Amino acid sequence: MRVSSLTLALSLLLSPAAFAQDPSPVDAPSRAPGDASEPTPPEPPATAPADAPSVMDDAEIPVAASDDPDAMEQASNRVPLQEIRRYVGVFNAVREAYVEPVEDRKLMSSAIRGLLLDLDPHSVYMEKDTAAAFDEGTEGAYDGIGVEVMYLGDGSMRVIAPIDGTPAAKAGIRAGDVIVSVDGRTLTPSDNDGPGPLRGAPGTSVMLGVLRDGETAPLELRVDRETIRVVSVRGRMLEPGYGYIRLSQFQVDTAADFNRIVGELKAQSGGALRGLVIDLRSNPGGLLTSAVQIADDLLDSGKIVSTRGRIPISDAEFSATPGDLLDGAPVIALVDVGSASASEVLAGALRDNNRARVIGSRTFGKGSVQTVLPLDNGDSVKLTTARYYTPSGRSIQARGIDPDTVLRPENAPADDAPRAATVYTEANLPGHLQGDEEDGSTGGEALPGDAPINAALAELKKPWVPTAQVPVADTTPADAPATAPPAAGAAPATAPAPEAAPASTGDPAPEADPATPADTTSDAEAPAAEPAPDAAEPPTP
Repeated sequence: MRVSSLTLALSLLLSPAAFAQDPSPVDAPSRAPGDASEPTPPEPPATAPADAPSVMDDAEIPVAASDDPDAMEQASNRVPLQEIRRYVGVFNAVREAYVEPVEDRKLMSSAIRGLLLDLDPHSVYMEKDTAAAFDEGTEGAYDGIGVEVMYLGDGSMRVIAPIDGTPAAKAGIRAGDVIVSVDGRTLTPSDNDGPGPLRGAPGTSVMLGVLRDGETAPLELRVDRETIRVVSVRGRMLEPGYGYIRLSQFQVDTAADFNRIVGELKAQSGGALRGLVIDLRSNPGGLLTSAVQIADDLLDSGKIVSTRGRIPISDAEFSATPGDLLDGAPVIALVDVGSASASEVLAGALRDNNRARVIGSRTFGKGSVQTVLPLDNGDSVKLTTARYYTPSGRSIQARGIDPDTVLRPENAPADDAPRAATVYTEANLPGHLQGDEEDGSTGGEALPGDAPINAALAELKKPWVPTAQVPVADTTPADAPATAPPAAGAAPATAPAPEAAPASTGDPAPEADPATPADTTSDAEAPAAEPAPDAAEPPTP
């Protein structure tokens, strides 16, 4: 392969509109029209006429590149020819001397994936079938076992969360489990290509080898496959006047479904609710715009979330518009270590605006936005393009959201006992983006069962205390009523946050730390070229 053809390939790879740049000088020799491989010698510079003036005007005096912004930008856009030559040398050495023949396409695919591999855990290259499977995640229907996973470097998959009511949940798969084998075969990095080994025809089954904290040997769990139709919103009355809504993911229709179910609960309660529990446990995220819309439904004013990146399209700010579906009724957001990305955006927005109290355990800590960039050949690049910030200006990257009231699982071990959460957070993912408030402490815990819901209801009935006035978070067992902080100085639940700038409309809305269907990766991203927080890895079957 010649340098010129490789340069062309890289130029095509970097062509998506979201990152399009005006052509800039390149170090590689130019090609003649119609010749994609042979370099054409550059034309010699034109000779100045004999009678040309020998002294340049001031405007013609060259400016040092370090003092010329345009020159600096052009330099940054140049293809690094010396590094391309180094790559070509390695490429040829592998192709010619490796113990077994390797197809050129396979080598190039590996090299392309390598461009993203060491950036962060959520930036990945998705070939056409993987990209198609990923897109299914936002639609809520696919064939698989129903689990959100994150790929690890050795090919194994860490479970972010099983999806409610799916075969994975019924078989006992838990958040924090690590799937190391499928049908007796140890997983390798190549298994992450395409839809992956978990997806398959409905009616078939798969035997999973699972590592679980506290177990001395891998567990063998048989899981059936079926068509997974993820219902992202479910609701019911806990007691007269007190409603409960479970958000399992953020998909395309999640915000509309939330609005509808709130209306149904209000009707059952005689037209108004006295309070609402929003359950975000083990919700891995999804479309950021869905989380923003739900926050807007519950806020009269105030900032919801902002994103900041290196390029202008990555910078956005979203603010609430007038109108509160609950007319100021108190809200509890229930979270745990499986609450990630868009879930954290919603919890952070409600708490920072003093609209809800957050109870449970510290969340996952995924504070980055991914953008899905489609390529001409059907492949896509999922690239981390920004960090998101809560209304108070905090980045929760690699830290998560600390609840106002801490809950522990039923039969929880002592505080100093090791637990799965020590390796089940963004902060413990190899190569993660460093967080502003990363503290290296143990993360939260998974809070399964109904006990946390009962604790949330008990908290909901207590006098409202704005988050800013809560001096210390309580620690309450999930099977006992939550203990409220002192109620002195209580303020109304609707106390608005300081007025924020109007919601961003010019830039595409981040959609995705992405709602991905089961058997997908933790960062559900958004549609083509729309920033998505979550995000996670390519959907796994």
